[in-house]
Amino acid sequence: MAAGFDDMQKVGKDSMDNAMKSLSAFSKGMQAIAVEAADYSKKSFETGTAALEKLLAAKSIDKVVELQSDYVRSSYEGYVAEMTKMGEMFTELTKSAYKPYEALFGKVPAAK
Repeated sequence: MAAGFDDMQKVGKDSMDNAMKSLSAFSKGMQAIAVEAADYSKKSFETGTAALEKLLAAKSIDKVVELQSDYVRSSYEGYVAEMTKMGEMFTELTKSAYKPYEALFGKVPAAK
């Protein structure tokens, strides 16, 4: 009877340890994603402000169109690159949060 209780305690402790490791990995990952999002927002705002200043200083319609096109193209490319990076960060977050449970799920027998 005592062996069964000890086994249950060990399972409970292991589950709590896995949950804490997973939560820690999730917290670190979300913090990194938040920092990345803030950096991108700041950079995007600065780029937009600089583009607006250039547009206001333009002397011809042709120059305005050229500046606008360059800004839209670079903004789109930057957005796609940032979303790719964020996607990779979320993937890594998911993997690191799941990692403590890999061994546990490997032990569970398949249902018949």
